[in-house]
Amino acid sequence: MSSTHPELASSTDGAHSPKRLGVIGGGMVAHRLVEALRDRDPDGTWAVDLYCEEIHPPYDRVALTSYFGMTSAEELYLGSADLWESAGVSLRTRSPITAINHEARTVECAGEHIDYDALVIATGSRAFVPPVAGSDLPGSFVYRTIDDVVDIREWVQIRAEELGRPLR
Repeated sequence: MSSTHPELASSTDGAHSPKRLGVIGGGMVAHRLVEALRDRDPDGTWAVDLYCEEIHPPYDRVALTSYFGMTSAEELYLGSADLWESAGVSLRTRSPITAINHEARTVECAGEHIDYDALVIATGSRAFVPPVAGSDLPGSFVYRTIDDVVDIREWVQIRAEELGRPLR
């Protein structure tokens, strides 16, 4: 079966393989989409590939401030870890999409071209850094991801040790 817009493809035994949904972005919206699709598609009509740029699965960015007092990033992760281990769901962390070919219905990830039947781009936003003097100096941070909080905590700890006192 070949088509510009493939429907369910038949396998050699006559069974249908699922359609592929590519989801770019590892935020709250992407997580909710995958969760809702799994809940509403018990027959497995769709398989999902979730591409996250970060090392972490989707997490609660709204609660990011609380991470300063947490011991583990996992405390911010959304939903059940079982979602990412369920049949038909592929969580790809550290997997930024570098190109989208709409005509061929492929995404490029780490040099690999991966097919999709439908694509959702749920990347959210980037932190805007205003063009002000000093925004590029050590100790100036963007605050949007778990890694940003880790960098801030490490910098504060190092500076406190260098100064021999807590930072304010």
